[in-house]
Amino acid sequence: MAQSTPSEQAEGRPVKRALGWAYEQVVGEEDARVCKDIPETACRHQPRNFFAYLVANTFSKIADELSSARLILPWLMSALGVPLVLIGFLVPIREAGVLIPQLLVAAYVRGRAYRKPVWLVGAAVSSLALLTMAVAALFSEGLVAGIWMLLGLVFYSLARGLCSVSAKDVLGKAVSKSRRGTVMGYSASVSGLAVLGFGLVLTGVPNLSEKPALLLGLLLVATLFWWLAMLAFTAIEEAPGATEGGGNGWSVAWQQLGLLRTDSTFRFFVLSRSALLSVALMPPFYVVMVQQSEGGGLGLGALIIISGLAASLSSGVWGRFSDRSSQSVMAVAACGAALASLLAWASAAWLSGVAHLAGLSLAYGIIMICHGGVRLGRKAYLVDMATESNRASYVAVSNTVVGVIMLIGGLFGLLGDLWSPLAVILLLSGLSVMAALMCARLPAVQ
Repeated sequence: MAQSTPSEQAEGRPVKRALGWAYEQVVGEEDARVCKDIPETACRHQPRNFFAYLVANTFSKIADELSSARLILPWLMSALGVPLVLIGFLVPIREAGVLIPQLLVAAYVRGRAYRKPVWLVGAAVSSLALLTMAVAALFSEGLVAGIWMLLGLVFYSLARGLCSVSAKDVLGKAVSKSRRGTVMGYSASVSGLAVLGFGLVLTGVPNLSEKPALLLGLLLVATLFWWLAMLAFTAIEEAPGATEGGGNGWSVAWQQLGLLRTDSTFRFFVLSRSALLSVALMPPFYVVMVQQSEGGGLGLGALIIISGLAASLSSGVWGRFSDRSSQSVMAVAACGAALASLLAWASAAWLSGVAHLAGLSLAYGIIMICHGGVRLGRKAYLVDMATESNRASYVAVSNTVVGVIMLIGGLFGLLGDLWSPLAVILLLSGLSVMAALMCARLPAVQ
């Protein structure tokens, strides 16, 4: 454990002194001395790494929200007259494209002593993919626009997979344990406020669906934020890490899948995370209920505002909570998702008109808060559970398995057509209760 404070380490250099002072204000003057589970050389750069990762993660989150496959891209493609059959592929491609290839990607990442360049490559490809989708939206429409935008989304998802594997490894090497949840929580809060601002602007635009040029402007802004995120990420001082596990992607992939057989704690975490997908699958069904409710849908801007408020008001709390007990964060968030479904049921059963719409909106906000808690909690748990030598493997195996299960989870959409969105929400809430019980049984890793 390092004994010198960031301000002492930065003595003599105004910028470093300022970073050291700011770091002490954020984490506490005494706690600023803490350096757990990171290389000794990284302790000297704690303030710089903390804020560089915070800024880069914030900008990348804003870019993701402005190109959301759950909200922004469907709205834009619909405005361009893209067939619904193509719009239906957005979420599966976005999620599975990020998660499934990571087991192969991890072998490449594992063989590199420095993982920061991998993240930068992923960020660069992400920005180019968004730019491709924006150009396609500008110069084409209908089927042609849909095909080009889906191709761009494929590359975007694959690039985000590179970022996902490498970012957690860089975080584990550059930021001390007990500070990782905090940095992720703050970045989610700040990005949520920024997205909230975009939503407020869009609520003042009438007939937004008839103005695709304005919507594709969101993709251009997202591209800009990726460039800013790259600039911030280059400031991270990364220490070299272990390179065991690098090699042929397929052979290493099969070898790493053996972790599910030999590591009981990791296996149970993957099972718990798979059950938590019930929370991730709920939001689209809430959106459908809101759109079908009497009084009309809330519109794109209002939905963005709700999502932004949910992230900004809760992420900092989730982050602090996860630094104490990330498994409890996952359990509490899963229980909250089940409670939100009961609110949606009560609203549908007993309310009508504006009151019904208000009840659904509140339930949607709760589920978005819980979804953020699940995401932050399971990320913090995985990073803290792993060590420097197996962190990339843990991330890749869990993401690949969950990506496959995510594709299977898409079948819940068929149930929505056969039954109703509310029935699917109630079914998923039962799975979320099971997920909460599983997460409560996970061993503490903080």
